[in-house]
Amino acid sequence: MAAKILLDERKLLAKVAQGDQRAFRVIYDHYYDSLHAYGLRLLKSDLFAEEMVQYAFLKIWTLKDRLTKIENLESYLITMARNHALDILRRRKLTVRANREISIDWSESHNDTEEEIMLNDTRRILDEAIELLAPQQKRVFRLCRQQGLKYEEAAKELNLSPATVQSYMKLALSALRKHLAHRTDIVMILIVFRLI
Repeated sequence: MAAKILLDERKLLAKVAQGDQRAFRVIYDHYYDSLHAYGLRLLKSDLFAEEMVQYAFLKIWTLKDRLTKIENLESYLITMARNHALDILRRRKLTVRANREISIDWSESHNDTEEEIMLNDTRRILDEAIELLAPQQKRVFRLCRQQGLKYEEAAKELNLSPATVQSYMKLALSALRKHLAHRTDIVMILIVFRLI
C-alpha cells in the first residue's frame, strides 16, 4: 500500500512539474492540515502557521523542474516549512520600525521593466481586492499587513480586542485569497511578499 501511495505521489509531482494545477491542489489538500498543525506547534500563531504552509507550497510550485527528484515529499515539505518557521521566528524579533524600513516601497517603481510592470499590476489588483473587503477587515489588513502593526497595536488603534483583530485579519485574508483565486500568478507574488 505504501508503494502505491509513493507511486501516486511521484505521478502527482510529475504533473505539477508540468504545471498541472489540479495535481498541485491534490498535494495541497493532502498535506495542508498536517503542515498547518506542525506550524501551530512551532509558531503558536495561526497566521504565522498559515504563512509557513503557504511558503512551503509556493516552493513546491516554483521548483517544478526539480520536483521529480524529490524522494519523500512529506519530509521535503516539513524541512521547508521548518526552515521558514525559523525565519519567521527571527523576523518576529524585529521591531515594527525595522519592518517598515525593509518593506517594499511600491511608489518608487518607475522603470518599465517587465518585473516592475508585474509588481505594479499586482499592487493595483491587490488594492482593488482590498477595496471589496468589509470596512473593519480593510482597516485591519491595512494596519497589520501594509503598515506592519502587531495585532495588539492595531487593536488599541481600533478600540478592539487583539482576538477580534486576528479574526478580522483571517476573514480579510480568506476573502482576498478567494477573490484572487483565479489569478495564481498574482497570488504567488502576494504570498512571497507576505501580503496575503
